[in-house]
Amino acid sequence: MRNTIQRAIFEGKQANVLPKVKNKASKKGIFLSSTALLYKEIAKGNITELSIPAFNIRTLTFDTACSIFKAAKKQKASAFILEIAKSEMEYTSQTPEEFVLCALGAAIKEKYKGPIFLQGDHFYLKETSEGAIKNLENLIIKSLKAGFYNIDIDCSGLSSENNIKYTNYFVDFIKKNKPQEVEVAIGGEVSSIGGANTTIQQLEQFLKNVQGLSKVACQTSTKHGGKVLASGKIEKVDVDFESIKKLGKIARQYGAAGIAQHGASTLQENQFEGLFKVGVLEVHLSTLFMDIILDSRYFLKDLKEQMYFYVLQNFTEQRKQFESDEQFIKVFRKKSIGVFKKNLWQIPKKNVKAISKELEEKFMFFFKVFGANNTRDLVKKLYT
Repeated sequence: MRNTIQRAIFEGKQANVLPKVKNKASKKGIFLSSTALLYKEIAKGNITELSIPAFNIRTLTFDTACSIFKAAKKQKASAFILEIAKSEMEYTSQTPEEFVLCALGAAIKEKYKGPIFLQGDHFYLKETSEGAIKNLENLIIKSLKAGFYNIDIDCSGLSSENNIKYTNYFVDFIKKNKPQEVEVAIGGEVSSIGGANTTIQQLEQFLKNVQGLSKVACQTSTKHGGKVLASGKIEKVDVDFESIKKLGKIARQYGAAGIAQHGASTLQENQFEGLFKVGVLEVHLSTLFMDIILDSRYFLKDLKEQMYFYVLQNFTEQRKQFESDEQFIKVFRKKSIGVFKKNLWQIPKKNVKAISKELEEKFMFFFKVFGANNTRDLVKKLYT
Protein backbone atom coordinates (compact mmCIF):
# COMPACT_ATOMS: atom_id res chain seq x y z
CA MET A 1 0.00 0.00 0.00
CA ARG A 2 2.82 2.42 0.85
CA ASN A 3 4.50 1.87 -2.52
CA THR A 4 1.21 2.34 -4.38
CA ILE A 5 0.55 5.66 -2.68
CA GLN A 6 4.14 6.83 -3.10
CA ARG A 7 4.00 6.16 -6.85
CA ALA A 8 0.66 7.94 -7.16
CA ILE A 9 2.02 11.02 -5.40
CA PHE A 10 5.22 11.37 -7.38
CA GLU A 11 3.59 10.51 -10.70
CA GLY A 12 0.85 13.08 -10.05
CA LYS A 13 -1.90 10.46 -10.11
CA GLN A 14 -3.51 11.11 -6.71
CA ALA A 15 -6.86 12.04 -8.26
CA ASN A 16 -6.92 8.83 -10.31
CA VAL A 17 -5.90 6.51 -7.48
CA LEU A 18 -8.01 8.04 -4.71
CA PRO A 19 -11.41 6.63 -5.85
CA LYS A 20 -9.89 3.14 -6.02
CA VAL A 21 -8.44 3.45 -2.52
CA LYS A 22 -11.75 4.80 -1.18
CA ASN A 23 -13.56 1.83 -2.70
CA LYS A 24 -11.07 -0.64 -1.24
CA ALA A 25 -11.37 1.03 2.17
CA SER A 26 -15.16 0.89 2.04
CA LYS A 27 -15.10 -2.85 1.39
CA LYS A 28 -12.96 -3.22 4.54
CA GLY A 29 -15.30 -1.18 6.74
CA ILE A 30 -13.34 2.07 6.57
CA PHE A 31 -15.11 5.31 5.62
CA LEU A 32 -14.65 9.07 5.85
CA SER A 33 -17.07 10.91 8.12
CA SER A 34 -17.87 14.06 10.10
CA THR A 35 -17.67 14.64 13.84
CA ALA A 36 -20.95 16.60 13.63
CA LEU A 37 -23.03 13.72 15.00
CA LEU A 38 -20.56 13.02 17.81
CA TYR A 39 -20.37 16.69 18.73
CA LYS A 40 -24.15 17.02 18.83
CA GLU A 41 -24.25 14.28 21.45
CA ILE A 42 -21.52 16.03 23.43
CA ALA A 43 -23.38 19.36 23.17
CA LYS A 44 -26.51 17.69 24.58
CA GLY A 45 -24.52 16.34 27.51
CA ASN A 46 -25.04 12.73 26.44
CA ILE A 47 -21.29 12.17 26.21
CA THR A 48 -18.95 13.45 28.90
CA GLU A 49 -15.34 13.03 30.03
CA LEU A 50 -13.99 13.04 26.50
CA SER A 51 -11.64 15.45 24.75
CA ILE A 52 -11.01 14.72 21.07
CA PRO A 53 -7.33 14.66 20.09
CA ALA A 54 -6.81 16.20 16.64
CA PHE A 55 -3.47 15.08 15.22
CA ASN A 56 -1.89 17.39 12.64
CA ILE A 57 0.25 15.29 10.33
CA ARG A 58 2.81 17.25 8.36
CA THR A 59 5.80 14.86 8.26
CA LEU A 60 5.94 11.21 7.07
CA THR A 61 2.17 11.40 6.68
CA PHE A 62 1.50 7.78 5.68
CA ASP A 63 3.80 6.30 8.32
CA THR A 64 2.58 8.64 11.06
CA ALA A 65 -1.01 7.72 10.22
CA CYS A 66 -0.04 4.04 10.49
CA SER A 67 1.29 4.74 14.00
CA ILE A 68 -1.97 6.44 14.94
CA PHE A 69 -4.10 3.54 13.73
CA LYS A 70 -1.85 0.99 15.46
CA ALA A 71 -2.20 2.89 18.72
CA ALA A 72 -5.94 3.31 18.18
CA LYS A 73 -6.45 -0.42 17.75
CA LYS A 74 -4.50 -1.17 20.93
CA GLN A 75 -6.44 1.46 22.87
CA LYS A 76 -9.82 0.71 21.23
CA ALA A 77 -9.95 4.37 20.24
CA SER A 78 -12.17 5.80 17.50
CA ALA A 79 -12.87 9.36 18.72
CA PHE A 80 -9.95 11.19 17.15
CA ILE A 81 -9.20 13.43 14.18
CA LEU A 82 -6.45 13.48 11.55
CA GLU A 83 -5.92 17.00 10.27
CA ILE A 84 -3.71 19.28 8.26
CA ALA A 85 -3.71 23.08 8.19
CA LYS A 86 -3.85 25.20 5.06
CA SER A 87 -0.34 26.51 5.80
CA GLU A 88 0.94 22.96 6.35
CA MET A 89 -0.44 21.90 2.98
CA GLU A 90 1.53 24.75 1.43
CA TYR A 91 4.97 24.25 2.97
CA THR A 92 4.85 20.45 2.92
CA SER A 93 3.48 20.29 -0.65
CA GLN A 94 0.55 18.07 0.35
CA THR A 95 -2.73 18.32 -1.50
CA PRO A 96 -6.02 17.32 0.14
CA GLU A 97 -6.13 14.27 -2.17
CA GLU A 98 -2.67 13.19 -1.06
CA PHE A 99 -3.53 13.52 2.61
CA VAL A 100 -6.69 11.44 2.17
CA LEU A 101 -4.75 8.82 0.22
CA CYS A 102 -2.20 8.51 3.03
CA ALA A 103 -4.86 8.33 5.75
CA LEU A 104 -7.00 5.71 4.01
CA GLY A 105 -3.97 3.75 2.86
CA ALA A 106 -2.62 3.64 6.41
CA ALA A 107 -5.98 2.49 7.77
CA ILE A 108 -6.11 -0.29 5.18
CA LYS A 109 -2.55 -1.37 5.97
CA GLU A 110 -3.21 -1.50 9.71
CA LYS A 111 -6.64 -3.17 9.29
CA TYR A 112 -8.39 -0.38 11.16
CA LYS A 113 -12.19 -0.28 10.85
CA GLY A 114 -14.80 2.41 11.28
CA PRO A 115 -15.12 6.12 10.51
CA ILE A 116 -12.08 8.32 9.92
CA PHE A 117 -12.49 11.99 10.71
CA LEU A 118 -10.34 14.18 8.47
CA GLN A 119 -10.15 17.89 9.20
CA GLY A 120 -9.00 20.96 7.33
CA ASP A 121 -7.35 22.98 10.09
CA HIS A 122 -6.91 26.77 10.05
CA PHE A 123 -8.49 27.35 6.65
CA TYR A 124 -7.55 30.97 7.03
CA LEU A 125 -8.50 34.25 5.41
CA LYS A 126 -6.03 36.97 6.35
CA GLU A 127 -7.18 39.63 3.90
CA THR A 128 -10.43 40.16 2.06
CA SER A 129 -9.34 40.63 -1.53
CA GLU A 130 -11.26 38.83 -4.24
CA GLY A 131 -8.24 36.61 -4.91
CA ALA A 132 -7.86 35.56 -1.27
CA ILE A 133 -11.55 34.70 -0.98
CA LYS A 134 -11.46 32.70 -4.21
CA ASN A 135 -8.35 30.85 -3.09
CA LEU A 136 -10.04 29.69 0.09
CA GLU A 137 -13.23 28.78 -1.77
CA ASN A 138 -11.20 26.59 -4.14
CA LEU A 139 -9.41 24.88 -1.26
CA ILE A 140 -12.70 24.16 0.50
CA ILE A 141 -14.25 22.65 -2.64
CA LYS A 142 -11.16 20.54 -3.29
CA SER A 143 -11.05 19.36 0.34
CA LEU A 144 -14.74 18.48 0.47
CA LYS A 145 -14.41 16.51 -2.75
CA ALA A 146 -11.40 14.62 -1.38
CA GLY A 147 -13.20 13.69 1.86
CA PHE A 148 -12.50 16.37 4.48
CA TYR A 149 -15.84 16.57 6.28
CA ASN A 150 -14.55 18.67 9.17
CA ILE A 151 -13.34 22.19 8.38
CA ASP A 152 -12.10 24.92 10.70
CA ILE A 153 -12.55 28.39 9.26
CA ASP A 154 -10.01 30.89 10.61
CA CYS A 155 -10.78 34.55 9.99
CA SER A 156 -9.27 35.59 13.33
CA GLY A 157 -6.59 37.67 11.63
CA LEU A 158 -9.26 40.11 10.47
CA SER A 159 -11.13 42.71 12.53
CA SER A 160 -13.83 41.35 14.86
CA GLU A 161 -16.50 42.63 12.48
CA ASN A 162 -14.92 40.99 9.43
CA ASN A 163 -14.18 37.81 11.35
CA ILE A 164 -17.90 37.43 11.97
CA LYS A 165 -18.83 38.48 8.43
CA TYR A 166 -16.49 36.11 6.61
CA THR A 167 -16.91 33.19 9.01
CA ASN A 168 -20.63 33.37 8.24
CA TYR A 169 -19.86 33.61 4.54
CA PHE A 170 -17.72 30.45 4.56
CA VAL A 171 -20.13 28.53 6.80
CA ASP A 172 -22.78 29.15 4.13
CA PHE A 173 -20.30 28.35 1.36
CA ILE A 174 -19.45 24.98 2.93
CA LYS A 175 -23.11 24.09 3.37
CA LYS A 176 -23.84 24.93 -0.27
CA ASN A 177 -20.91 22.91 -1.62
CA LYS A 178 -20.80 19.88 0.69
CA PRO A 179 -21.91 16.42 -0.45
CA GLN A 180 -25.67 16.16 0.02
CA GLU A 181 -25.47 13.17 2.36
CA VAL A 182 -22.85 14.72 4.69
CA GLU A 183 -23.24 17.21 7.54
CA VAL A 184 -19.86 18.93 7.75
CA ALA A 185 -18.61 19.83 11.22
CA ILE A 186 -17.51 23.48 11.00
CA GLY A 187 -15.33 25.35 13.45
CA GLY A 188 -14.71 29.07 13.85
CA GLU A 189 -11.94 31.01 15.57
CA VAL A 190 -12.46 33.99 17.84
CA SER A 191 -8.87 35.12 18.47
CA SER A 192 -5.54 34.54 16.76
CA ILE A 193 -3.56 31.74 18.38
CA GLY A 194 -0.48 33.21 20.04
CA GLY A 195 -2.13 36.61 20.50
CA ALA A 196 -4.16 38.10 23.35
CA ASN A 197 -6.32 35.68 25.30
CA THR A 198 -9.98 35.43 24.34
CA THR A 199 -12.40 37.13 26.72
CA ILE A 200 -15.90 35.95 27.56
CA GLN A 201 -17.25 39.12 25.95
CA GLN A 202 -15.40 38.40 22.69
CA LEU A 203 -16.67 34.83 22.58
CA GLU A 204 -20.25 35.86 23.29
CA GLN A 205 -20.14 38.58 20.62
CA PHE A 206 -18.79 36.06 18.10
CA LEU A 207 -21.31 33.32 18.88
CA LYS A 208 -24.27 35.71 18.99
CA ASN A 209 -23.54 36.57 15.37
CA VAL A 210 -22.25 33.31 13.88
CA GLN A 211 -24.52 30.28 13.52
CA GLY A 212 -23.86 26.76 12.35
CA LEU A 213 -20.62 26.02 14.26
CA SER A 214 -19.92 22.69 15.95
CA LYS A 215 -17.08 24.21 18.00
CA VAL A 216 -15.04 27.37 18.35
CA ALA A 217 -11.33 27.98 18.89
CA CYS A 218 -10.21 30.42 21.60
CA GLN A 219 -6.79 31.72 22.60
CA THR A 220 -5.75 30.68 26.13
CA SER A 221 -2.01 31.38 26.51
CA THR A 222 -0.64 28.85 23.99
CA LYS A 223 1.23 29.39 20.72
CA HIS A 224 1.71 27.20 17.67
CA GLY A 225 5.05 25.48 18.08
CA GLY A 226 5.42 26.89 21.59
CA LYS A 227 7.73 29.72 22.60
CA VAL A 228 11.20 28.62 21.47
CA LEU A 229 14.12 29.84 23.58
CA ALA A 230 17.61 30.73 22.30
CA SER A 231 18.74 27.23 23.33
CA GLY A 232 16.15 25.69 21.01
CA LYS A 233 14.13 24.37 23.93
CA ILE A 234 10.47 25.17 24.54
CA GLU A 235 9.55 27.53 27.36
CA LYS A 236 6.88 26.33 29.77
CA VAL A 237 3.69 28.37 29.59
CA ASP A 238 1.02 28.82 32.23
CA VAL A 239 -2.25 27.72 30.66
CA ASP A 240 -5.32 29.60 31.88
CA PHE A 241 -7.39 26.55 32.78
CA GLU A 242 -10.05 28.56 34.59
CA SER A 243 -10.70 30.68 31.50
CA ILE A 244 -10.89 27.54 29.35
CA LYS A 245 -13.56 26.15 31.65
CA LYS A 246 -15.60 29.37 31.52
CA LEU A 247 -15.24 29.76 27.75
CA GLY A 248 -16.32 26.17 27.18
CA LYS A 249 -19.44 26.75 29.25
CA ILE A 250 -20.30 29.84 27.19
CA ALA A 251 -19.76 27.95 23.92
CA ARG A 252 -22.17 25.22 25.00
CA GLN A 253 -24.78 27.81 25.98
CA TYR A 254 -24.79 28.94 22.35
CA GLY A 255 -25.23 25.40 21.02
CA ALA A 256 -21.63 24.48 20.22
CA ALA A 257 -20.09 21.35 21.70
CA GLY A 258 -17.22 23.31 23.29
CA ILE A 259 -13.94 24.98 22.50
CA ALA A 260 -10.89 23.77 20.60
CA GLN A 261 -7.43 24.20 22.12
CA HIS A 262 -4.68 25.01 19.61
CA GLY A 263 -0.91 25.05 20.07
CA ALA A 264 -1.09 22.29 22.64
CA SER A 265 1.47 19.68 21.64
CA THR A 266 4.42 21.53 23.21
CA LEU A 267 2.79 21.75 26.66
CA GLN A 268 4.07 19.80 29.65
CA GLU A 269 2.60 16.31 30.06
CA ASN A 270 0.76 17.18 33.27
CA GLN A 271 -0.94 20.11 31.50
CA PHE A 272 -2.75 17.75 29.12
CA GLU A 273 -4.61 16.26 32.06
CA GLY A 274 -5.56 19.81 33.05
CA LEU A 275 -7.12 20.42 29.63
CA PHE A 276 -9.13 17.24 29.97
CA LYS A 277 -10.34 18.11 33.46
CA VAL A 278 -11.71 21.52 32.41
CA GLY A 279 -13.65 19.97 29.54
CA VAL A 280 -11.82 21.07 26.40
CA LEU A 281 -13.71 19.62 23.45
CA GLU A 282 -10.87 19.25 20.97
CA VAL A 283 -7.09 19.45 21.39
CA HIS A 284 -4.94 20.21 18.34
CA LEU A 285 -1.54 18.50 18.44
CA SER A 286 1.09 19.04 15.78
CA THR A 287 4.66 20.24 16.36
CA LEU A 288 5.52 17.51 18.85
CA PHE A 289 5.19 14.76 16.25
CA MET A 290 7.42 16.56 13.75
CA ASP A 291 9.94 17.05 16.56
CA ILE A 292 9.86 13.36 17.46
CA ILE A 293 10.59 12.46 13.84
CA LEU A 294 13.35 15.00 13.16
CA ASP A 295 15.02 14.57 16.56
CA SER A 296 14.91 10.77 16.52
CA ARG A 297 18.27 9.02 16.48
CA TYR A 298 16.84 6.94 13.63
CA PHE A 299 16.30 9.98 11.39
CA LEU A 300 19.01 10.20 8.70
CA LYS A 301 21.75 12.57 9.84
CA ASP A 302 22.77 13.64 6.34
CA LEU A 303 19.15 14.37 5.39
CA LYS A 304 18.67 16.50 8.48
CA GLU A 305 21.83 18.44 7.66
CA GLN A 306 20.56 19.09 4.13
CA MET A 307 17.21 20.28 5.44
CA TYR A 308 18.81 22.63 7.96
CA PHE A 309 21.25 23.99 5.37
CA TYR A 310 18.32 24.73 3.07
CA VAL A 311 16.55 26.68 5.82
CA LEU A 312 19.68 28.69 6.68
CA GLN A 313 20.28 29.54 3.03
CA ASN A 314 16.72 30.43 2.05
CA PHE A 315 15.36 32.36 5.03
CA THR A 316 18.22 34.75 5.72
CA GLU A 317 16.00 37.75 6.44
CA GLN A 318 13.89 35.80 8.93
CA ARG A 319 17.06 34.54 10.62
CA LYS A 320 17.85 38.09 11.77
CA GLN A 321 14.84 38.02 14.10
CA PHE A 322 16.26 35.17 16.19
CA GLU A 323 18.90 35.03 18.92
CA SER A 324 20.60 31.83 17.72
CA ASP A 325 20.70 29.29 14.90
CA GLU A 326 19.22 26.70 17.29
CA GLN A 327 16.20 28.90 17.94
CA PHE A 328 15.79 29.79 14.26
CA ILE A 329 16.07 26.21 12.98
CA LYS A 330 13.65 24.92 15.60
CA VAL A 331 11.02 27.35 14.32
CA PHE A 332 11.77 27.22 10.59
CA ARG A 333 12.82 23.64 9.88
CA LYS A 334 9.23 22.77 9.01
CA LYS A 335 9.66 24.95 5.90
CA SER A 336 12.01 22.36 4.40
CA ILE A 337 9.58 19.42 4.52
CA GLY A 338 8.02 20.00 1.11
CA VAL A 339 11.38 20.58 -0.57
CA PHE A 340 12.71 17.25 0.74
CA LYS A 341 9.44 15.39 0.34
CA LYS A 342 10.85 12.65 -1.91
CA ASN A 343 13.86 12.18 0.40
CA LEU A 344 11.54 11.71 3.37
CA TRP A 345 9.56 9.04 1.51
CA GLN A 346 12.85 7.26 0.71
CA ILE A 347 14.10 6.92 4.31
CA PRO A 348 15.00 3.21 4.80
CA LYS A 349 12.18 1.02 6.10
CA LYS A 350 14.08 -0.01 9.24
CA ASN A 351 14.53 3.64 10.21
CA VAL A 352 10.89 4.47 9.52
CA LYS A 353 9.78 1.48 11.57
CA ALA A 354 11.85 2.62 14.56
CA ILE A 355 10.60 6.21 14.33
CA SER A 356 7.02 4.98 13.97
CA LYS A 357 7.36 3.03 17.21
CA GLU A 358 8.35 6.22 19.04
CA LEU A 359 5.33 7.99 17.58
CA GLU A 360 2.98 5.16 18.48
CA GLU A 361 3.89 5.40 22.16
CA LYS A 362 3.07 9.11 22.18
CA PHE A 363 -0.27 8.58 20.43
CA MET A 364 -1.19 5.95 23.01
CA PHE A 365 -0.44 8.51 25.73
CA PHE A 366 -2.79 11.06 24.15
CA PHE A 367 -5.62 8.56 23.70
CA LYS A 368 -5.44 7.76 27.42
CA VAL A 369 -5.03 11.27 28.79
CA PHE A 370 -7.97 12.66 26.80
CA GLY A 371 -10.33 9.75 27.47
CA ALA A 372 -10.38 8.76 23.79
CA ASN A 373 -9.38 5.18 24.59
CA ASN A 374 -12.23 2.68 24.70
CA THR A 375 -14.41 4.87 22.46
CA ARG A 376 -14.71 2.29 19.67
CA ASP A 377 -18.14 1.02 20.76
CA LEU A 378 -19.41 4.55 21.37
CA VAL A 379 -18.45 5.70 17.88
CA LYS A 380 -19.63 2.48 16.26
CA LYS A 381 -23.07 2.93 17.82
CA LEU A 382 -23.34 6.48 16.43
CA TYR A 383 -21.97 5.77 12.96
CA THR A 384 -23.61 2.50 11.93
